[in-house]
Amino acid sequence: MSLPQQAVAGRFDPLRLSARSPLVLAVFVLAGTLALAIASRISVPMVPVPITMQTFAVTMIGALYGWRLGALTVLAWLGEAALGAPVLAGGAGGAASFVGPTAGYLFSFPVIAALAGWLAERGWTGRRIVASVSAHLAANLLCLALGWAWLAALIGAEKAFWAGVAPFVLGAALKSGLAAAVLAAVASRNRIAAE
Repeated sequence: MSLPQQAVAGRFDPLRLSARSPLVLAVFVLAGTLALAIASRISVPMVPVPITMQTFAVTMIGALYGWRLGALTVLAWLGEAALGAPVLAGGAGGAASFVGPTAGYLFSFPVIAALAGWLAERGWTGRRIVASVSAHLAANLLCLALGWAWLAALIGAEKAFWAGVAPFVLGAALKSGLAAAVLAAVASRNRIAAE
């Protein structure tokens, strides 16, 4: 087996997307946009701001779909939002979402899906719990950094940090741990099924 074949053979692909037809991949993209819309409606009460499961879904789609299809799925979901579909947090949608205070976070989503997927493709997932938590945490922190940059341009750096970053760091860590646990279970299930 050549080196490229070994890399593909060992790649984290629990949904076996690398062997699917374009039509089936399109169905996965639509299913992913639905999962993102549902996750956007799930809110965990936190003080001072509730935390949604959006970033959890974004990084999970990246890890499960791979960096290319994951980013494409998130772009499709954002396209639905731009067209006015109520798929964002709180049922928001429309062009205003892409110029308001949360726009930086929205623009970061395809990037963090790609990052989570790229790291998963390189083994930062599955039964490697510490690497998986690190991959999801890196993606979540990148989201917060990009969201902060946009918000800072609107309201100032310090105010943006306290309003748009600090309240979400704990949630980012918790969602990263949850994502790693789910992906470890998926990897174990796939290993058992393959035996």
